Amino acid sequence: MLTKKMMRRVHVAAPFAMLGALTLAAACHAAPAPVDIEEMTSPELKARIGAGATTILVPIGGTEQNGPHMVLGKHNVRAHLLADEIARRLGNAVVAPVIAYVPEGAITPPQAHMRFTGTISISDASFESLLESTARSFKQHGFRDVFFLGDHGGYQRSEQRVADKLNAEWKNDPSCRVHALLDYYQTTQTDFVGALRSKGFSQAEIGTHAGLNDTSLSLAVDKNLVRADVLAQGKDLDAAHGVYGDPRRSSAELGQIGVQQVVNRSTAAIQHAIAGRR
Repeated sequence: MLTKKMMRRVHVAAPFAMLGALTLAAACHAAPAPVDIEEMTSPELKARIGAGATTILVPIGGTEQNGPHMVLGKHNVRAHLLADEIARRLGNAVVAPVIAYVPEGAITPPQAHMRFTGTISISDASFESLLESTARSFKQHGFRDVFFLGDHGGYQRSEQRVADKLNAEWKNDPSCRVHALLDYYQTTQTDFVGALRSKGFSQAEIGTHAGLNDTSLSLAVDKNLVRADVLAQGKDLDAAHGVYGDPRRSSAELGQIGVQQVVNRSTAAIQHAIAGRR
């Protein structure tokens, strides 16, 4: 059965509807092997590991408010699609399901993003326990390297704590290592911000959450994450409504700069980490 993702790939590969079913069948036949373990059977994944795909990427998103112009699942979609692209670049990696439940602030009384409808928050301890159990599961299945790719700034330290804990525990067991790939998120806050500043955008416009930086990245990944009509109206795009920056001049073209920076730097960091284990 074709997954929705496979159908999207086919749609992109076959822009001429007049080619009909024959083109659809040909595109399906030529589709590359999936990188998402959710799209594989257990025996298929076992075979991939046996053939050398011993690196697994764990995309971490979050379900939070992103102002009136961007959807609650922004981080989840971005983390998923960017992890897929990184895995394809690596060639010997697969991608775990997205972790969508992360710390977002106190629930009662609500703080930070929890003040806005739809945000889901769990405790730091619960989040770290989830990451730990995830890594232990993949070690059991034969993966040699587990990488956490966090799309959200609030839990980067948790990623590192879990990696440090498990690597200390497995110090005398070389079969598996856990890596907090902090380069993934840091690139959006350093390299991408620098690129935007070089184009004349101010730090105030670039922002820290749901501003030019954040919104452009989302547009580059999937334009449906952003409500274009709300951006055009320019209403309620302020801190009182969960926006820290000015997203009105955001574009997919700007976001593509950041996407390529994230994919390139993350791929290089993973390759370097794996090479250091040999």
